[in-house]
Amino acid sequence: MKLQEDVIRLIFGLKVKQLRNDKGISLTDLAAMTGISVSYLNEIEKGKKHPKPSKTAVIADALGVGYDYLVSLKMNKRLQPVGELLQSNILSELPLEHFGLDMSRVLDLFATAPAKLSAFVNTLLEISRAFDLRVEQFYFSSLRSYQELHDNYFDDIEQDAERFVEQYQLEAEATPTYEVLADLLQSQYNISIQTGPFNAHPELASLRSVFVPGAAPQLLLNPSLTAQQKTFALAREIGFQYLQLQERPYTSTWVKVGSFEEVLNNFKASYFAGALLLNQDRLVEDIQQFFAHDKWSPALLLQLMEKYNTSPETLLHRLTSLLPKFFGIKQLFFLRFHRQPETHSFFLTKELHLSGLHNPHASFLNEHYCRRWISLTLFDLIESDKKPGDTLVGLQRSAYINSDNEYLVLALAQPTENRNGTVSIGLLINENLKNKVRFLNDPAVLNRLVNETCERCPAPDCLERAAPPTILEKQLWQEQVTETINKLIGERK
Repeated sequence: MKLQEDVIRLIFGLKVKQLRNDKGISLTDLAAMTGISVSYLNEIEKGKKHPKPSKTAVIADALGVGYDYLVSLKMNKRLQPVGELLQSNILSELPLEHFGLDMSRVLDLFATAPAKLSAFVNTLLEISRAFDLRVEQFYFSSLRSYQELHDNYFDDIEQDAERFVEQYQLEAEATPTYEVLADLLQSQYNISIQTGPFNAHPELASLRSVFVPGAAPQLLLNPSLTAQQKTFALAREIGFQYLQLQERPYTSTWVKVGSFEEVLNNFKASYFAGALLLNQDRLVEDIQQFFAHDKWSPALLLQLMEKYNTSPETLLHRLTSLLPKFFGIKQLFFLRFHRQPETHSFFLTKELHLSGLHNPHASFLNEHYCRRWISLTLFDLIESDKKPGDTLVGLQRSAYINSDNEYLVLALAQPTENRNGTVSIGLLINENLKNKVRFLNDPAVLNRLVNETCERCPAPDCLERAAPPTILEKQLWQEQVTETINKLIGERK
């Protein structure tokens, strides 16, 4: 629907369908009246076909309207809200096809109750404007929903990564090295690796990599990246090339988002990189052995990272794909935090929730995340005496106040020279997890009561509180007022 032709087809089809229904004419009847096949008329009404002028005139006569009305973008009052939505290109921002939705079905809903549904869409738009939600945030939310729909496991990309290993005769039982991937990028795709431009352009300092297309394409790497991050950047670029993903971003850190297709292709290339560097069969066996230990041992996890020569983020994000598929652990979340040292403010820069888990969740309301989360307490260790390159490990059983939910949260951090961050994966504690993770009840595992944000937390003696419980207090006031009013009303009856 990005093109005007698409909008014209859709509006034309809606008009034909509405006029036919208003007059009680079936598709078979209309086919007999016009000499046009039922299948072609059905394609017209779905907005997939637009008839030639001669056939359009025949359809207009059969429906008792003028030719000009049928071909114009003008719509009657009942369909006008749908026309406005179509011409505003709002629906074009929705990646419906990736969720198995047909635009014709969506339009059927709008045609059935156009005023109510368009009012609903406009309400959502007003909410997004009120909370300053940008288009790219909508794209990222759509991507997360797409991942959740598939339990973040994509067998086709897993197979692509295995085919790549076989095609280029890589060692199946070892993680591809930086040198091997750099050689493949140069020999197979004519892409050279450069670091110099980052030093010459300080405005690029916050980016991890930049791809420069052309006759002699280049992949520019930020020299401040860790060795593991550089390897992942190469594997990700191979993903773009091997999967032939045309619509793509040229930077690994988002500067500007052009379309959902860009966001989706970036995810596919990153997923390919994870599958290439952390082979699913090998990693599943290692995770099974890790979970089988009775005692919690951070050293075992560090050994696992060393074996795959991987970064904390790549490892934990890879687990969000393999745990649901091979361990039945589908109720989990992944979080990545960064901290601004000057203000001590925390920013949730990446998240994923499977099976509808929504706590903790990103806050767009400038609320203060719970300081008891292991994801945040690791920052104090990062900024104390840890050197760049050291990996910090934290494990915590987090029970939510006033909730039955409890999670086993594993957090990792690897300090860098320029920016510190933590990544964590939280697994809902249920019978399945208790059977899978033997060290779950190890006394060495920290147990803490947590909440989502300070503003919503009822804990009266929290030493880590960063803000008063203003939202909770307002909710309690509303409940008290409602209860009092109900009593007053009851006394008058």
